[in-house]
Amino acid sequence: MAEFVAALRSRDMSAAEAHLGRLDAARDAQNDGLEQARRESLAFATGAVDLTRESGRDVIRLTLATLAFAVLLGLLMAFWITRRVVSSIRRLVVATEAAEKGHYETDLPVVSRDEIGRLSQAFNAMLAELRLKTRIRETFGRYLDPKVVEGLLDRPDLVAAAGERRLMTVAFADMRGFTRLSEQVTPALLVSVLNRYLTVLTEEIRSRNGVVDKYIGDAVMSFWGPPFVSEADEARLACETALAQARRFSQFQAELPDLLGIRSFTPDLGLRISIATGEVVAGSVGSATAMNFTVMGDAVNVASRLEALNRVYGTVVLVSEATARLVQGEFALREVDRVVVLGRETPLSVFELVGRPDDLPADTERALRLYETGLAAYRRKAWDDAAAAFRACLELRPADGPATALLARVTQFAGKPTPADWEGTWVAREK
Repeated sequence: MAEFVAALRSRDMSAAEAHLGRLDAARDAQNDGLEQARRESLAFATGAVDLTRESGRDVIRLTLATLAFAVLLGLLMAFWITRRVVSSIRRLVVATEAAEKGHYETDLPVVSRDEIGRLSQAFNAMLAELRLKTRIRETFGRYLDPKVVEGLLDRPDLVAAAGERRLMTVAFADMRGFTRLSEQVTPALLVSVLNRYLTVLTEEIRSRNGVVDKYIGDAVMSFWGPPFVSEADEARLACETALAQARRFSQFQAELPDLLGIRSFTPDLGLRISIATGEVVAGSVGSATAMNFTVMGDAVNVASRLEALNRVYGTVVLVSEATARLVQGEFALREVDRVVVLGRETPLSVFELVGRPDDLPADTERALRLYETGLAAYRRKAWDDAAAAFRACLELRPADGPATALLARVTQFAGKPTPADWEGTWVAREK
């Protein structure tokens, strides 16, 4: 370049042109080098871009694969967890339905420590409590009436120690001829007969929501009333039970040869039942170590006395006037007598529970009307009319106990003076 400038200053044009040619050649060579460098740079940049794009696609594919794997893993985990939870809940539902039907034997498996596991543990604890209560009911239900046991377990207020005054219907049932039977058979046979007899009577009581208060030898005391049955139903249920017990007792008598193992021996047994309705005190009575849920009061005493009066009148079921008033129209009843029982001064009208009105034969209905006529004449001291009516009643029903008893009494009274204020009331001297 300096030589070219020097040639121009010396005005040596030929030398300047020569130098200019060499400069052009150098420029062209430099330009070619620059172009080559540009092409190489462009190729490198293009390769880098392509590499970046390929790497980006790989990253995207890897990301998508990772996402797909994560989703699949999540679905599998969700399915496993859901299946485990649903399976546990299903087992809980099945066990709950079984418990609702009274099956408390099988505990739930506790397979986790989460909420489902704690729920299973709580359910198993509930089953254990139910099993305990069931065992208590089954065990003590043989010694106490099941309704009283349920009250002790579920509603202890029903059997609170403090007595409550309630309207109750009380019944006594006793086997006639049991003392004689006990002298004729061995103790083992006697226990077998007694257990079967008490089973028959108890089944009829409990099937009609009655409560067995106690067994007194061959006698059974039972009662109906709140909170076990309503006041509107108690007298009806007691009367239905008495009629059912009388029917079942006939079947029991047919079983006696098999129970005793002696085909030729048929003991003379019978059933006496009494029912009375009135206000009693119901509550737990006893000592600090032994209690009994029972009822006490005038109705209990009346029922006890009426049971004994069956011996006097030859009847099976006697009921008090209060009971007869509550079931009037539902059962066939007849007034037997007016009696002053032992321990009372006020006379009681005593009624016989004959049966259902629709089940009475025509002869029985006529006999009951004749007895009613005779009873009215007896109270008027019209002895001849009373005797005639009672004899007519016995012609229709030869085994009629009340007609037999009052006819004997009329025969005894006839021709003897009676007090002026006598109104046909009989004073019972025995229990």
